[in-house]
Amino acid sequence: MKFNDYPIDSLMYITSRPDIVFTRGEGSWLYDNNGKRYLDFIQGWAVNCLGHCNPGMIQALETQARKLINPSPAFYNEPMTRLANLLTANSCFQKVFFANSGAEANEGAIKLARKWGRKFKNGAYEIITFDHSFHGRTIATMSASGKPGWDTLYAPQVPGFPKADLNDIASVEALINDKTVAVMLEPIQGEGGVIPATAEFMKQLRELTRKHNLLLIVDEVQTGCGRAGSLFAYQLSGIEPDIMTLGKGIGGGVPLAALLAREEIAVFEAGDQGGTYNGNPLMTAVGLSVIEQLIAPGFLEGVRARGEYLKAGLLKISADYGMNGERGEGLLRALLMNHDKGNQIVERARELQPDGVLLNAARPNLIRFMPALNVTNAEIDLALGALRTVLDSLA
Repeated sequence: MKFNDYPIDSLMYITSRPDIVFTRGEGSWLYDNNGKRYLDFIQGWAVNCLGHCNPGMIQALETQARKLINPSPAFYNEPMTRLANLLTANSCFQKVFFANSGAEANEGAIKLARKWGRKFKNGAYEIITFDHSFHGRTIATMSASGKPGWDTLYAPQVPGFPKADLNDIASVEALINDKTVAVMLEPIQGEGGVIPATAEFMKQLRELTRKHNLLLIVDEVQTGCGRAGSLFAYQLSGIEPDIMTLGKGIGGGVPLAALLAREEIAVFEAGDQGGTYNGNPLMTAVGLSVIEQLIAPGFLEGVRARGEYLKAGLLKISADYGMNGERGEGLLRALLMNHDKGNQIVERARELQPDGVLLNAARPNLIRFMPALNVTNAEIDLALGALRTVLDSLA
């Protein structure tokens, strides 16, 4: 099977894909093999935080590729050290381990918590996670996730991940026992339907974990790196976790992730953790460019302003079409609909002419928005206008 000159038969099936091949991207726009352009409000599932082909990232790639690509993680390299220092200088953590994907960072967080439990908590290993959570696609991170159906997909699961209910502190406390070592959560459940943990709940969780000498782990693979309007989403609730994981946005589109921890929690010993490409200078040079752009004066203020602009537009659509409002933080938002036509909306928006719009239905009854953090108000207007056109066509 071919789409024009693009054979696809050799690709393993993992999901249904539309009959298009993307060949070029710039900012908020993607272009397919037929020359049609699409306004991208998925951005690789919140990966391309600075849009497609960001000039700063390209410059970092080109410059570093001519200097050094991968000397082996057995040695230090310059971009690795500079990015680690930038992350610790702008967070509550003192130690960083670089990885290649959010799932790998979360796997590292699980290992680190269990190692800490072995050293300081009589071998405690259970990590309380939450229903509807998403932590990755390795066997351990799938076991930690609360995604419906994943408990049987690759059974047996890795044991040790009891599930609580988000924003219900009593449900967390009821699961704590002498085997508990940590609580792990996403500050906003992205795949679960853009469900924020309230600031009150985050504070209660911090108090509870301190009371029982447990680690608090925040999975900021989707919410970190400016997505929620602050550099990291935990900062919205004014707490300081023990461990944080980053992915997606930290690389702006290249495979990069990070595990951060407070100094006294970073108890890995030689041989406990590693990876062939972890912390390689090519990817960390790009990550350095990304974080430098995110912390530039005025950038995060702009994200918050554009988030409020998108929120206002979604609330207007909700009111005009009798829907159920919107939720989220910054530029991770969801429109809560009064029907289950999410997948139809996604398909029709993509097929609009002359320009398509790329949207995501995280649930059949909601549309998730994850535009580039430097999206313009004019592009937000285009996306919302296209959404109205699609909704009218389904009426």
